[in-house]
Amino acid sequence: MDTTSYSIGMIIAKNLKAQGIDQIDQNSFNKAMEDVFAGNALAVSLEDANNNFKNRVEEAQKESEDANKKAGADFLAMNGKRETVITTESGLQYEIIEEAKGLQRPMLLDKVKVHYHGTLIDGTVFDSSVERNEPISFPLNGVIKGWQEGLQLMTVGSKYRFFIPYDLAYGARAAGPTIGPYSTLIFDVELLGIE
Repeated sequence: MDTTSYSIGMIIAKNLKAQGIDQIDQNSFNKAMEDVFAGNALAVSLEDANNNFKNRVEEAQKESEDANKKAGADFLAMNGKRETVITTESGLQYEIIEEAKGLQRPMLLDKVKVHYHGTLIDGTVFDSSVERNEPISFPLNGVIKGWQEGLQLMTVGSKYRFFIPYDLAYGARAAGPTIGPYSTLIFDVELLGIE
């Protein structure tokens, strides 16, 4: 096996997959590669090829976005029926894992220190200060709306689980390699302090 050719194919496939294209017609793909490298007449113009590719990427992204919206809505509808889950007016859902006895709650302009573990609704971990064993501090007004609202419900020392609809998370934007557009997120959060 020629590792250079394999590597090129692997990179092309990974790039396509990252853009939501997980299937192609191998014969057509190979024919296009052969025609370009051999200098043969091309079956479509470069402009048409670019338009075809752009349209397919947009179609794949729309399919992914619609799937994320539906999965999130279905999850939140079922989750909201659980007795231990509280749903706020904004749509944020939360569950109290451990309620501290203190009275001190952060305000929107406060800086807070937390430990957190974030997952998608399928359980995929996308970030975790717990796994890194490194709590994080940040201004509360500098994070997603679901955190802004949820952390203000907590007293210092409490642990909550937040179920955050996409409109209180990253909305139509992706965040990093794991969080796609319109993703519902789950966070286990421990409020360690107000700084």
